[in-house]
Amino acid sequence: MKKPKPTSMKHVFQLYAFIFVVWGFYRMLFDLPDHIEELILKPILWLTPLIWILRREGLGLSSVGWTWRNLFKSIYLAIGIGMLLAIEGVFINSIKYGSFNFLKENLTQAMLLGALGISLVTAISEETVFRGFIFARVWKFLKNEWTANILTSVMWAVVHLPVTIFVWHYTLEQVIIFMVLTFFFGVVSAIVYARTGNVASSVLLHVFWEWPIILFR
Repeated sequence: MKKPKPTSMKHVFQLYAFIFVVWGFYRMLFDLPDHIEELILKPILWLTPLIWILRREGLGLSSVGWTWRNLFKSIYLAIGIGMLLAIEGVFINSIKYGSFNFLKENLTQAMLLGALGISLVTAISEETVFRGFIFARVWKFLKNEWTANILTSVMWAVVHLPVTIFVWHYTLEQVIIFMVLTFFFGVVSAIVYARTGNVASSVLLHVFWEWPIILFR
């Protein structure tokens, strides 16, 4: 992985501030269908500024973990841990909807594949930004994996705060539980990324975690 230039930390906080403010205001003002938000708007708003930063730094996608290195290790690790995170995803779903509803009525193949597609695109956008860019840069700057992990996992949880308030209208108790579980996922995802250096591991973990949240309502 090519070493980031000294401006990387400035870019980390610029990117995070941009996403938190812009995506937060979007959550406050709009509530469009998932396929529009996650397949179109999120990749544009999250990945476009990241690509601009990488071009300005003279770095490629390999600097944010898009590489063939440790690919099979990433897949095996993600599948193993992902099964456990899928259970956490179902638990988060129960918080969101107030009960454990393991199957939608009239569940179809199209619904399964649609939820999987949304989960995959969401995972690519969020994991590339948070694990591939933000966590990796903070880790290099602080030179301590766990400090960087905890800090960026808090940042990860906080960026999900607006949707719990403005879209899902959670109670305070629900917000706290959701934030803790989201933070926990961030910690696990960063651990896996740190062990593989390949963002595919975090993307697959995210799919296992996100898919039940979207699917089981």
